Amino acid sequence: MQRAMRLLETVAGHEYGAPAKQLARETGLALPTTYHLLRTLVHEGYLRRDKGLFFLGEAAERLSSSGARQKRRSTVVDALAHWRDVLGAPVYYAVYREGEIEVMCVADAPGTPAVEEWADFRETGHAHAIGQCLLSQLDGEARRDHLDRYPVQPLTPYTVRDNHSLLRRLERIRRMEPVTERQEYALGAVCAAIPLTLGTTAATMAISLPAHQADRLLPAARQLQAEIGRVLGSLALSISM
Repeated sequence: MQRAMRLLETVAGHEYGAPAKQLARETGLALPTTYHLLRTLVHEGYLRRDKGLFFLGEAAERLSSSGARQKRRSTVVDALAHWRDVLGAPVYYAVYREGEIEVMCVADAPGTPAVEEWADFRETGHAHAIGQCLLSQLDGEARRDHLDRYPVQPLTPYTVRDNHSLLRRLERIRRMEPVTERQEYALGAVCAAIPLTLGTTAATMAISLPAHQADRLLPAARQLQAEIGRVLGSLALSISM
């Protein structure tokens, strides 16, 4: 296994392919061993042979792509965990994809627990800051389409009452301003969401706090926005995973 990995790494370093003898020399493997491993790797799809030269095959490229995705996700998870510790609050990352609200990552801890998803986040975007922030980034037609599928329903005494009231609220949200909600999704919790600019993808990072810490909400959201702003360029690829 170790020798096969060494061969794969060596082939990956040759954009225009390499012959077996060169690969044997560079890996320090005996030529018969190299031929045997190359045949096996070609058979398994990890390498392909063309005119006596060896190149990475589809199986190796799939592994590379999967590894890159995992690395990007790890970068996002690490960033969220750092901001959780700095802010003393759980941090969420979500996107609006193919007509659905998707919470991609949550960084919380025993002392800073995330809000319990007691009602499906996808169906209750009108009630939580994540959903309101994502919907505010859509055009009017996409908002109405979403509400046709997931109409407003009261979850707490503080939830917006109907589709019309929600649409009016969304129109008033200023671009790049934090979106806040106070006990609209869950009693005892307040939330704020920061819009992210990721090309045409609607995305957000958000925080939640216990209602008795509501005075911390907007300052913490502003701090998160500043933290994101400092690293958004380097995170842009990762958070578009």
